[in-house]
Amino acid sequence: MTGLVSALHRPRLAALALAIAALLSACSDKKDEYVERPVEELYNEAMDFVDKNEYMRASKAFEEVERQHPYSVWATKAQMMGAYSLYERNKYDDAIIQLDRFIQLHPGNKDTAYAYYLKGLCYYEQITDVARDQRMTEQAMKGLQEVVDRFPASSYAKDAKLKVDLARDHLAGKEMTVGRYYQNRSQWLAALNRYKLVVDNFQTTTHVPEALHRMVEIYLTLGLDEEAKRTASVLGHNFPGSDWYEDTFSMVKSGKPATEQVKGEKSGWLGLW
Repeated sequence: MTGLVSALHRPRLAALALAIAALLSACSDKKDEYVERPVEELYNEAMDFVDKNEYMRASKAFEEVERQHPYSVWATKAQMMGAYSLYERNKYDDAIIQLDRFIQLHPGNKDTAYAYYLKGLCYYEQITDVARDQRMTEQAMKGLQEVVDRFPASSYAKDAKLKVDLARDHLAGKEMTVGRYYQNRSQWLAALNRYKLVVDNFQTTTHVPEALHRMVEIYLTLGLDEEAKRTASVLGHNFPGSDWYEDTFSMVKSGKPATEQVKGEKSGWLGLW
């Protein structure tokens, strides 16, 4: 009897399985359904998302412009705007990939200068405090300097140069932080090398007066009075109105270095050190 009931149910189960398969197939076909739309309509829809700050939807919409109309002028614009939307969503790595692609495909496009600038900003926005790795700072400097070098007459060059200077100041701040660390632990030569690096490689930054002052402190500590006087004179010649020079002058006059623990007394860019 059990075998008979089982046999009676087999056709129903088979029919049910076929119905489910048909339903899944229909859903799949509906999902993959391709509806071609005019390129202007697609692009305008994407721009509407940008205007509403819906950047996730905007980036998807710009992708659709390029997918449906890959050889149109609008596709080129969509590539750029898609990268911008990713940037606004803080998807910096994805934005950089798309910007590199745009630059490679359209080196002579009028928006290429902006592509380089936006790429630099993607790195710039990821700059961390001086206690952490500074690779992003270096990448930002490199990318933004490219804007200055390649497109000096563009509207982006001025801001790019400003950000390059800020990034360079940030890197100098990193070296000062490391120098103070060594100096506080009486590792004089290691600290001195860091301060010299700031003076030699970051001459236009705000950290040079302090670096010279710290060098004088170390020279006096090591009994190198002539080196201390020579460095103090460099500080006085280049930064005569600096508070650091006043402290340095008093220190050289007394012939004794400051004894208190070295700290980041002067705040650097964004107050990060």
